[in-house]
Amino acid sequence: MQLTATQASTGVDPEVGGADEVTRLRAQMERIQGRRLDAPVIPVHAALASLLPGGGLRPGAAYSVPRSTSLLLALLAQPSQSGSWCGVVGMPRLGAEAAERLGVDLSRLVLIPDPGARWLAVTATVAEVLPVVAVRPSGRTVDSEIARLAARLRDRGAVLLVQGRWPQVEATLEISGSAWSGVARGHGYLAGREVSLSSSSRRWPRARRARVMLPDAVGGVARVESFPALAAVPDAGRERPERDPLAVKAAV
Repeated sequence: MQLTATQASTGVDPEVGGADEVTRLRAQMERIQGRRLDAPVIPVHAALASLLPGGGLRPGAAYSVPRSTSLLLALLAQPSQSGSWCGVVGMPRLGAEAAERLGVDLSRLVLIPDPGARWLAVTATVAEVLPVVAVRPSGRTVDSEIARLAARLRDRGAVLLVQGRWPQVEATLEISGSAWSGVARGHGYLAGREVSLSSSSRRWPRARRARVMLPDAVGGVARVESFPALAAVPDAGRERPERDPLAVKAAV
């Protein structure tokens, strides 16, 4: 067998050494981040999977999402159906009926409408026992408290969905525009809403985008490609806070 100059001088096969180096670096990153990079993710609806690194919610990670009740419920639907308990903190107007119609298993949903001034401590406590926790911040945060919560998420393998900006997130989801269909010249029935979504992550070189019906004609979620072209009613181009994603009055 003929040795290369590198092998002759170091006694190490560069291919084997390269593989060992990758393994070492991976282990180091996992120790720093507190979770396995190849750990299974919690599944989400197929229409939203392409917007998340790994195609789902990574245990131990936090995500920044817009103040959209319908999008939040869509993200909680598949985890709850797959057996994961979900908690929602600080959203008193979230409706159980709307959650159920968007696919959330109510038997695995815990609501804490008003956590008070200690909302961050309440969120951390809930993350101790529930694998998926969503929160709408109601006050200012301190860096040290955020760091402690992040450590708890990694330790427990919980997922945090934050409505609003949040540091050190796995991905940031945003709504760039939406349009209702079904209303023509001021009358008719709302048939669905097409939403343009974008997602940015430190794991991707550029943002990813997708269009979904949220809700679709039957109140669920679907990729917009599966629908024929619809005459749309613009919805001001930006997502607004919703009381109920299935209630006409709250959305138009």
